[in-house]
Amino acid sequence: VLTVPDRVTAHLLGDSAPDPLLTGVLGRPSADPAVDPAELRRAAAAAGTGTGHVHLRSRGGDPEGLAVAALRAGGLPPLALDPAALSRDPRGVPGIARAVAREARLLGAGVLLGPLEELPDRPDERAGILRTLCDALRGLPFVTHGTGGWEPAWAADTPVTLTVAAPAPERQVARWRHALERAGEQHGARGDEGVGGDGAEALARSVAAHRLDAGQLRRAAGTAVRTAALDGRPVSPDDLRTAVRAQNGAGLARLARRVEPAVGWDDLVLPAPTHRSLRELAVRARHREQVLGQWGMRPGGGRGRGVIALFAGSSGTGKTMSAEVVAADLGMDLYVVDLSTVVDKYVGETEKNLERIFTEASAVNAVLLFDEADAIFGKRSEVKDAHDRHANMESAYLLQRMESFDGIAVLTTNLRANLDEAFTRRLDVIADFPVPDADQRLALWDRCLGDRVPRGDDLDLRFCADRFDLAGGSIRACAVTAAYLAAESGGPLTMAQAVTAVAQEYRKLGRLVLEGEFGPYVAQVTRV
Repeated sequence: VLTVPDRVTAHLLGDSAPDPLLTGVLGRPSADPAVDPAELRRAAAAAGTGTGHVHLRSRGGDPEGLAVAALRAGGLPPLALDPAALSRDPRGVPGIARAVAREARLLGAGVLLGPLEELPDRPDERAGILRTLCDALRGLPFVTHGTGGWEPAWAADTPVTLTVAAPAPERQVARWRHALERAGEQHGARGDEGVGGDGAEALARSVAAHRLDAGQLRRAAGTAVRTAALDGRPVSPDDLRTAVRAQNGAGLARLARRVEPAVGWDDLVLPAPTHRSLRELAVRARHREQVLGQWGMRPGGGRGRGVIALFAGSSGTGKTMSAEVVAADLGMDLYVVDLSTVVDKYVGETEKNLERIFTEASAVNAVLLFDEADAIFGKRSEVKDAHDRHANMESAYLLQRMESFDGIAVLTTNLRANLDEAFTRRLDVIADFPVPDADQRLALWDRCLGDRVPRGDDLDLRFCADRFDLAGGSIRACAVTAAYLAAESGGPLTMAQAVTAVAQEYRKLGRLVLEGEFGPYVAQVTRV
């Protein structure tokens, strides 16, 4: 007895609804609006012929968008399978595989699956799902994609693998323009509430340092358009940066302390060479895809496309604040690694904790800060016992991991000489933070007090800057202490309160209160 499936009968009668088995399994993929013509020709030649299986390996590009464009270029409508839906019920995969194969034959379509990372983590479950699909779809156009390669155990036949590179800057601009325009149409934004007066190119430049997949880019564009539409204005770079930061997952926040930058370049008081080094760090982070990816300036050896900097200087000279300023300039969050969650007394656990941090940081658009980095990036020593050997293993692991790191990391240290020389070679930028001179201290005093604290007529900040050799962190502490004293007195901040705050800071630092430094105000200090 020959039984015709209901879906075949419905198709012959003109019904275009998919098989009920595929309800909740099929997605709605979008073609890449800025697909590279060369990549499109190769992918269309491989997928559009209907002779086999193609795997697209992402290297920062949009493999799903390329697959959809390639199938459509060959006259094949795409049938996109949701890997998360397949993972929820692996036992139903054989029926789904037969249904999607029948649907592809009826419609003359190609099948798309990805990203493969959303399939079950267990190797046997993932292999079972892929093997079932590959057997059912043999001879049909079938495209898979993901960030990793194809493992031979997943199917009897090995697919053709193509690499999808990160888009060039002009193509990324086209992606943002298309995403913003599409988001404006979907959410009913008027023309003046869409891309904005500066245009898509300026908006794309404001988030050039961020690495986003196609889904994150579309979601960020939608969030930015809705935010601007609430105020009835065009999309601004700040809207886009905020929307992009919202795409970061919470994985890194569980391993490091998140800091949302609230300072800018104008808040820094640093020598010109240090300032140039910080600007260089921001430039490297913003253009690393072009220089390291497209131009191939760091080839071979499994090297990543990360940017790593070292901030070296005495305590209180502005190293952590500078990292926050760089993160703000890039429109990113700052994540400060808590060494208490990293260092473990058991052998091998420290490396595992660091690996989790590096892995999460590579997938998040953020600046990773290792404060007091010499605690884990110290020099290797001669092996005399098991402790030395394991300490050297930690340093060796870090040396290897920094080579393949794809994110942005800043190391800070008070003692640069304590760092292993091998780390120095792997650093892209080294910024030295010296103790500020008298003019810089004057600017720091003025900046720390701000314009809200009322100042008395006798307040002499030039005297404080010339006489008291303090770093920026100590000056900030003195300003805060003096402000508390002024608030208690109920009047403006006086010179007596300022020198009293300096004397308290001196005692905290273990320094003597000398008449040569405090001059005519030493008597007021001794009465405190």
